[in-house]
Amino acid sequence: MYENIYFCPLKISGMVFSSIVFVLFFFPVFLITYYLVGKKHKNLVLLLFSIVFYAWGAPRFIFFLVGSVFINFYIVRAMYLTNARIKKKLWAALSIAINLGLLAYFKYANFFIDNFNFILESFGANSIYWTKVVLPIGISFFTFQSLTYTIDVYRKIHRPLKNPFDFLLYILMFPQMIAGPIVRFQTIADQITERRETNEDRLLGFYRFVIGLAKKVLIADVLAFEVDKIMAMDYINLDTNMAWIGIIGYAFQIYFDFSGYSDMAIGMGRMTGFKFPENFNNPYTSRSITEFWRRWHITLGQFMRDYLYLPLGGNRVSKPRLYFNLWVVFLISGLWHGADWNFVIWGAYHGLFLIADRVFLLKVYERIGKAPSILITFFITIVGWVFFRVEGFENALTYLERMFAFDFRPVTSQLNNHFYFIMLMGTIFSFITVFRFGSRMEDRIYKTKLNGKEHLLYFIVSVFTMVFVIASLAGSGFSPFIYFRF
Repeated sequence: MYENIYFCPLKISGMVFSSIVFVLFFFPVFLITYYLVGKKHKNLVLLLFSIVFYAWGAPRFIFFLVGSVFINFYIVRAMYLTNARIKKKLWAALSIAINLGLLAYFKYANFFIDNFNFILESFGANSIYWTKVVLPIGISFFTFQSLTYTIDVYRKIHRPLKNPFDFLLYILMFPQMIAGPIVRFQTIADQITERRETNEDRLLGFYRFVIGLAKKVLIADVLAFEVDKIMAMDYINLDTNMAWIGIIGYAFQIYFDFSGYSDMAIGMGRMTGFKFPENFNNPYTSRSITEFWRRWHITLGQFMRDYLYLPLGGNRVSKPRLYFNLWVVFLISGLWHGADWNFVIWGAYHGLFLIADRVFLLKVYERIGKAPSILITFFITIVGWVFFRVEGFENALTYLERMFAFDFRPVTSQLNNHFYFIMLMGTIFSFITVFRFGSRMEDRIYKTKLNGKEHLLYFIVSVFTMVFVIASLAGSGFSPFIYFRF
């Protein structure tokens, strides 16, 4: 049915932030070059290194990406310069259509053709032939940022950039273009053309980068190695213990993987004078799914709220319409995560609990108290992760069935002790801020104002951590970030 056209987006993951090539070669060379050149050339250095970073494994696609960025820049410029209201709307519609059209083609064309062929075959008709398109890495993130540029300029929130290369830098900036955080144009517009990094910014950015790298390599990758083993098993033969261990391990894996990436992106941005928005805030301590989405992938939630939920009417509509809007937003959020029915179901599942929160659950949580609310919310989240992680709807149902089969067997030595230790550490780090001492500890770790002695301590700890992480990287296999697939 398919012919393959291979853009090879996965090869770019050969230089992810948590790779020896990036940590020991690419990033140090970039920083040395960036700090040596004058202010006038810093954007050029960052842009050139960003192009090299993205083209590392997708050299063909980089030309297409750059071309689409330039086209979008001049469309938005024409939209901004015209005084005719109808023309302004037409230019905006064209820009949005091009961005969403590219996303639809590269990310969803195969999905729609597969489903269309399924319908045809169900009626005994012949399936259609299609050139299968491989998903370019990071397309969802840079599409959303392109959309914020168009919409923010259209809404007159900010003037457009004067230089197309500045716009290309906004889209291609390597610290965050692959997996976020989603940086809205209005948030970063002035920083693109006017910023400066101090020595304190460089140090604080380095500390944050090391925290993220440690999260990824020392926690997420260790969990991933064993979780993947469980997910590769025959689900029918899984006992309840192993099913729960697998999905709880995945819950911590995806959290430390994605939040680790965000920490590294924020840290690298800080080192170059950019202030990227926070993307995570201890989501597993949430007391409801509503709160969970204020703490998990914060920039995606804000994007969905400002550019989709509020235009649909937000809270200014009737309750039935409000519930419908919430559900639609999270259906789209699920589909954004992947062109697969399981992601749509995952989005609908979270949308259902967001509605339930507003109808009655928030009142229940208030009555039962903090700890039970956190446990129930974590349980709901864990069940949802099954649809996110397991491929195929029937497989997901089988996995859920094994989770609730109450088929408890003695825990065997299929998984190594290091995995259980890291699971314990992941649990502690994920929930420690529930307690006051844990919250104070986190504030201390992420402190943004340090004196000389504190900087010395943080620097020494960061260097030792970095050495330990590099040693771990040298002895481990390749492990891309989970959200690179989106």
